[in-house]
Amino acid sequence: MTRTEEFEELRPLLFSIAYRLLGSVSEAEDAVQETWLRYETTPTQPRSVKAYLSAVVTRISIDVLRSARVRREEYVGPWLPEPLATDPYEDPARSAELADSVSMAALLLLERLSPLERAVFVLREVFGFGFPEIAAAVGRSEAACRQLAVRARRHMDDGRPRFAADRHEREELAARFFDALRDGDVDGLRELLAADVQMVGDGGGKAPALAKGVFGADNVARFTASLFPLLASIGATVEPRTLNGQPGAVVRDRDGALVATMTLDVLDGRIQAIRSVANPDKLGHLGPLADAWAVVHEVRRARRG
Repeated sequence: MTRTEEFEELRPLLFSIAYRLLGSVSEAEDAVQETWLRYETTPTQPRSVKAYLSAVVTRISIDVLRSARVRREEYVGPWLPEPLATDPYEDPARSAELADSVSMAALLLLERLSPLERAVFVLREVFGFGFPEIAAAVGRSEAACRQLAVRARRHMDDGRPRFAADRHEREELAARFFDALRDGDVDGLRELLAADVQMVGDGGGKAPALAKGVFGADNVARFTASLFPLLASIGATVEPRTLNGQPGAVVRDRDGALVATMTLDVLDGRIQAIRSVANPDKLGHLGPLADAWAVVHEVRRARRG
């Protein structure tokens, strides 16, 4: 097998590691490409190509994450991960860990960890790497990596819900939500929302978004029930779609161009959070983009009319 073939076989794993470390599709793709360039030019053949490439993409991602944290401090409005349509890496033995770790809620929890804690947690808890491999990847001793893993696991466990919804429950509740949304059914929406539900949006200062958020079941139900029928009146569509392994949707204008994405965080039979990404810098990988500001102006005209 050539180096190119070896690399392409491992590309899905490398992207999946990088995405969980960075929360960005574009940055993860760049990290994978940089990993290939380093592998292509290394003079010796590694004993374990998987271990070598995983270590390289991890180190690159840690460096990117450290600089990204500085940029995110200056970010306009709430920062959310880039939506991921499908995770390219599959491992039946770790399917639960892989699915859980790519959700918006999990990625936001990972943001609380230091870059090293995040790397150790992802490699160990999500992908099942041994501590010798992890130590080589992050440049720390095995003992230090074990301590980092304990701290990271504690932080993640503290922030996780105690009872997660199963996939069937999430999908059924999401279907009811989008039906009520299309009908503008305030009561139907309110029934599906947790009392303390929050709706937040990431526009990055480049698209309209709920920078301050909408909170509480009644407020979120009324807001969504008034907005989405107006979107329909100007030819926009809300297409249910799985994003980050969660029920969600893409919002398109009348020409089919992408306006925003939504994901639903479901727990205990209710929707706990609705997260929308409208920043065009985070949506380009999903297809052609709409002018979100023009869509908002048209909605405002429809409301006045």
